[in-house]
Amino acid sequence: MQNQDSYKTIKTLSEGIYKDRGSKFIALAWPISSEDEAKERLAEAKNTYHDARHHCYAWVLGYQQENYRINDDGEPSGTAGKPIHGQILSAGLTNILIIVVRYFGGTKLGVRGLINAYRGAAKEAIDNGRILKKTIRNHYRLSFGYPAMNDVMRILKEHNLPQHDHDFQLSCTLDFSVRLSEAKNIEAQFEKLRDVSIKLLDTV
Repeated sequence: MQNQDSYKTIKTLSEGIYKDRGSKFIALAWPISSEDEAKERLAEAKNTYHDARHHCYAWVLGYQQENYRINDDGEPSGTAGKPIHGQILSAGLTNILIIVVRYFGGTKLGVRGLINAYRGAAKEAIDNGRILKKTIRNHYRLSFGYPAMNDVMRILKEHNLPQHDHDFQLSCTLDFSVRLSEAKNIEAQFEKLRDVSIKLLDTV
């Protein structure tokens, strides 16, 4: 989907509107970091647009777009959530939720009309958003004895690795991060040091 260690999402809430034969489709696109956050945003949208007939959505999480969910919310199967999801994939985005709220205009649009409407609203929300490119980083914790301090700090300095937390006592711990494409090399360098262990905390 993306470069080896980067992904694209949107920076802030963006909106899009699509109209067809009296029906209005309002698309709301949010950056999200978890399924729980997606649920919170969906609840907000249902509260704000409580008088709408449908609140259809799709979300994608994970830097390889590996986690996703779609929902047609009462529309014919495959006419709402899937087109929204397709626009997210087409734009190469992740960590994003798009909800399309529909106000029915009295005229049925048919399967093709609905697909075009939900796709069009989602696309406009994406087009109106500010795309943000983020680097994927591995976050590690080092544990080492004080005599290994100089060797540890040398590697961190040589590779300009940001430190996030540390505790320097007789037994020391230090948290740092490195972009994913460089992670294996850095791991190998620390694993060569005596009295130093390295633990992967997460990948974000």
